[in-house]
Amino acid sequence: MNVDTLLRQYFPQARNACIELFDDRNIQQVYRRLVEVLIHQPEVETSLLQAMSYCFYEVMDNVLIHSGKTVGIVITNYSEEQHLIQILVADDGMGIRESLAMNGDYSTITESQALEYCIKDKVSDGKGMGFGLYTTSRLINTAGHKLIIRSGGHTLSANGDVSVVESEPWTGTIVYFELRANLDIDPASVVDHRTDPAAEFDELFLEDNTGLDKLW
Repeated sequence: MNVDTLLRQYFPQARNACIELFDDRNIQQVYRRLVEVLIHQPEVETSLLQAMSYCFYEVMDNVLIHSGKTVGIVITNYSEEQHLIQILVADDGMGIRESLAMNGDYSTITESQALEYCIKDKVSDGKGMGFGLYTTSRLINTAGHKLIIRSGGHTLSANGDVSVVESEPWTGTIVYFELRANLDIDPASVVDHRTDPAAEFDELFLEDNTGLDKLW
């Protein structure tokens, strides 16, 4: 993966973006380290972080579960001036269409359709619940500027309205989203009240700082 290309295309104004490689051995440490950077920003709302942290881990975990690759890359940036959180997770794996096609229900879908389906509830290749990108899209609708999912030769853009267009090819998948960091939101509504992201976040980051194994 070309990190310089990702920085140029998605973080053109970032001065201190955090760049990390992750795999199944260090995903929890990388995730925690990047979230803790945001916790120490006084203008970032805790309720926003409670919802964001749930979606963030899900998107990172998707790489290890669905891409067919053992390593992904994550880039984050916080702009204090714009009250903006930027997050990108990328891999050079099989891509969303090929992954979903492993589920017989989606074996004949096109690449464009695969991108449209991947943010819907319970759409999965059979290896997961199909909840991560669905909740991320709900987070964007609540507190986001944009969600971009790029895979193969197509790119999905979503913030209320959803569009899929042809784009420069990318081998694998890129998930990029921007959040308004100073919004106070209801984290439970983002996850459709199916879990308690506020309690999970508080236990991990604000209370006894025990490990992620208790949460996922």
